[in-house]
Amino acid sequence: MWRVVVADERAKRDGRVIETVGHYNAQTEPSTVKLDEARIQDWLARGAQPSQTVKKLLKTQGIAG
Repeated sequence: MWRVVVADERAKRDGRVIETVGHYNAQTEPSTVKLDEARIQDWLARGAQPSQTVKKLLKTQGIAG
């Protein structure tokens, strides 16, 4: 299970996060994706840049990224 988080790009990969905005579990059939769309939209509006992996998750969930 993985967390979808907001983090400062200068922070270490496993460092402190600003906010957890969702979870992804690929071990279930089908995969379980839980995202807080309102918080994600808020962060994107502030200029947050999603990683390639998160972009794919947003696309599968119908959230503009």
